[in-house]
Amino acid sequence: MKILFKLILIIIILALLIAICVSSFFIYKGHSMYETYISKTPLDKKVASIREDKDFVKLDEVSNYFTDAIVAVEDHRYREHGAIDLIAIFRAIVSNAKAKELNEGGSTITQQVAKNLYFMSEDDYKYRKIAEAFVAFNLEDNYSKDEILELYINSIYYGQSCYGIKQASKYYYDKDPKDLNLDEATLLAGLPNAPSVYNPISNPDLAKSRQEKVLNSMVEYGYLTKEEANKITNKN
Repeated sequence: MKILFKLILIIIILALLIAICVSSFFIYKGHSMYETYISKTPLDKKVASIREDKDFVKLDEVSNYFTDAIVAVEDHRYREHGAIDLIAIFRAIVSNAKAKELNEGGSTITQQVAKNLYFMSEDDYKYRKIAEAFVAFNLEDNYSKDEILELYINSIYYGQSCYGIKQASKYYYDKDPKDLNLDEATLLAGLPNAPSVYNPISNPDLAKSRQEKVLNSMVEYGYLTKEEANKITNKN
């Protein structure tokens, strides 16, 4: 029995050592990728390039319906966690394991900003995610939550060659972002998840289905009442 116990203990220790070595290697490679991208274009210059765009809009120039909808459906704990959300990552792992496919991500809004700023063309997923995390920590250290959310809504893709909420708002509704009503805001907030799939022009039914998901998230996290959400759902 003692020999068996020692053998099990040795196996556990070896497994832990292997896990530590593998993790260290991935972190090293991810950090190297992060350093490569940051050295080419520092974070403050990347942020400045977004803010200097002619279609950039400040957070207070965007409908609250839209910003609430984005947070509710993309990262409802956004203002509670830091650069990464361990709870969301664990939830995604469990969900994907049950579904036996990658149908849910655990990235925070900050991580998505990091991806939009540096890694949209980077195909090496396993190292890219770690590099994104390093950029995300950098963002959280240097910018407020409102500033990061502002960068997010101005850099994400909404389909139909629209980057940023101003282009999307103008294209789909011929409105400034501050004038979006609840119906319009929740439909647009559903697009970044899969812009071609939820395109309201080519796939109106799927777009409405995604909008319902957005509305339900807003109800679940206290941004809307069920009655307010039902008015939009029933109207459509």
